[in-house]
Amino acid sequence: MRILVTGAAGFIGFHLSKALLAAGHEVYGMDNLNAYYDVRLKYARLKELGIRQENLVQGRELKGVEGFVFYYLDLMDSPNLNALFNSFKPEVIIHLAAQAGVRHSIHHPQSFMDSNVQGFFNILEACRRNPVMHLIYASSSSVYGSNEEMPFKESALTHSPVSLYGATKKAGEILAHSYVALYKIPSTGLRFFTVYGPWGRPDMAYFKFADHIMHDEPIDVYNNGNLSRDFTYIDDIIQGIEALITHPPVGEGNDLHRIVNIGRSQPVNLLEFIEILEKYLGKKAIKHFKPMQQGDVSTTWADTTLLQQLTGYAPTTNLEDGIRKFVDWYKAYPLNAH
Repeated sequence: MRILVTGAAGFIGFHLSKALLAAGHEVYGMDNLNAYYDVRLKYARLKELGIRQENLVQGRELKGVEGFVFYYLDLMDSPNLNALFNSFKPEVIIHLAAQAGVRHSIHHPQSFMDSNVQGFFNILEACRRNPVMHLIYASSSSVYGSNEEMPFKESALTHSPVSLYGATKKAGEILAHSYVALYKIPSTGLRFFTVYGPWGRPDMAYFKFADHIMHDEPIDVYNNGNLSRDFTYIDDIIQGIEALITHPPVGEGNDLHRIVNIGRSQPVNLLEFIEILEKYLGKKAIKHFKPMQQGDVSTTWADTTLLQQLTGYAPTTNLEDGIRKFVDWYKAYPLNAH
């Protein structure tokens, strides 16, 4: 199957591209390689896929490992995006490219509107011109905002996100819904819940905690530690996405668009998480307790019943094993050494 993965140099996109290639798919990856976090990590991920940094030129495709082609392209470049669709003719789109970061969105709102709203609109337009079997796109648990009904169900009201990031992801869901109604594009929006693991994003709390602990720097623990997150290991996320590829929505009208939670459905208290991280790092954290951050929520908890019904989704990596695997990678990866 011909599959286009946007955000292929990102955390989830990198792991997904590797898994799809291992399964025998033809994968076309694209990414704009922005510098929101250390771009050297993105170059290193691409190197694992056979793409070397010195060969990267914007608007040019490069062949990597067998079955993989990479295109250095920004979502805002609509003409070249449409040209990519015309030449590759993807059967499935897995749209992961986005500007991430709840706190980053407070101070840099324009980049979120560009990537998460206008950029996603450009993807939908390309799908309208080049019909696909299934569009799978990344949404976020952030759309639930301060919703207090736990666990979060896809049917819950999501009209009150508390961060601009969450608002742009909700906007994407609404855009997709309208495009499905108008142009019959079978689409699945995935609400991700706190994905972690090797090759992860340095702006994520678990990665920053590891970095600060290893270098004897204090970590900020918000809401005095009274936070819990539905931490989901990257391999479980990838298995869930892979299983969905061949299960597009069927039917008429609104039935062709659906929203699906993807998480572990076992929220863990932040202080417990830090204790496990300390155990595998072999060092104690210096904790600075602080009040709740602007735009943050106290708990995330995914109800994954729908994904289980659709695909048999059943996460297998417990938190101890997941953190141990992350720490093993973290200690071995040269960019993490100061």
